[in-house]
Amino acid sequence: MHAYYADHFVLPLPSGHRFPMAKYARLRERLEAELPEVHLHEALAASAGELALVHTPGYIDAVAQGRLTAAAQREIGFPWSPAMAERARRSVGATVQACRTAMGGAGLAANLAGGTHHAYADKGSGFCVFNDAAVAARLMQAEHARRHRTGGALRVAIIDLDVHQGNGTARVFADDDTVFTLSLHGAKNFPFRKEPSDLDVELPDGCEDVAYLEALEQALDELQRRFEPGLVIYLAGADPHEGDRLGRLKISYDGLEARDRRVMDWAWQRQVPLAFAMAGGYGHDLDSTVQVQMNTYRTALDYHRRWQARRTAAASGHMPAQTQRLADATETRTGGWQNFAP
Repeated sequence: MHAYYADHFVLPLPSGHRFPMAKYARLRERLEAELPEVHLHEALAASAGELALVHTPGYIDAVAQGRLTAAAQREIGFPWSPAMAERARRSVGATVQACRTAMGGAGLAANLAGGTHHAYADKGSGFCVFNDAAVAARLMQAEHARRHRTGGALRVAIIDLDVHQGNGTARVFADDDTVFTLSLHGAKNFPFRKEPSDLDVELPDGCEDVAYLEALEQALDELQRRFEPGLVIYLAGADPHEGDRLGRLKISYDGLEARDRRVMDWAWQRQVPLAFAMAGGYGHDLDSTVQVQMNTYRTALDYHRRWQARRTAAASGHMPAQTQRLADATETRTGGWQNFAP
């Protein structure tokens, strides 16, 4: 399984800053040591043209040239620096590369960071500079349109399970019926002024595993009724975990692993490529955040192996007829529903 990183661009944050910059390198180190099947690649930077599919030219230039106002920097939560600008571009590039890899036949790929869902077209917010999922969705649609001159647009589902509502993503796609935005988040958590997604599921403080997974199941049912994606971008935030400083929910390691498995199974059953980003995670103990993320990667490897077995069977001509029909589907995705088994 291929995954993309940019943790060597470290923001020079002041002492005591609450953003856990060290988690990215720690995750990469653990993946290298424990999960050698995850092939790690340095992320390429998104170009200004790619960013302009979502972001305004003035904002892109302000980030690139260090012309963000003091107020804009406060809203983002990071002081400007060349490393901040480069890291933001590469965080988008990592999700773009993961989407390309997933759609290119791998079925599933990852960004070790990303999930910057609070970024709007013309501004950043909440530790988010550029919106990686939004740019990747628009770019995959553009590339799909170039390859397929006839037929409909690529339809993208953004399944956002960070504990904070994906307000920037919701605003970007507010009038776009080719992208479905689903956000499952804490009702009383940041952002305090939320934007309407296509489907918002608000959770009370202290929400635990059973209620959380029931809410997710209902949300996926609703997504299934309303939308047929050709690509899923999944924000696998670690911040719903019970040990998170900012999350306010009480989801266990097992609950979050079940969450990941449910989302990946939903895409697998429909033979829809899935790219995922790690999004938020602010554990009192940084190792707890990284453990949630490691569990996500172990689950992803299980589904990546399934994709590879399917490709091997297709190449050998031994793919079952039903699976072959799913593989041949381009614009309309079909597939059976199976109940989740932990």
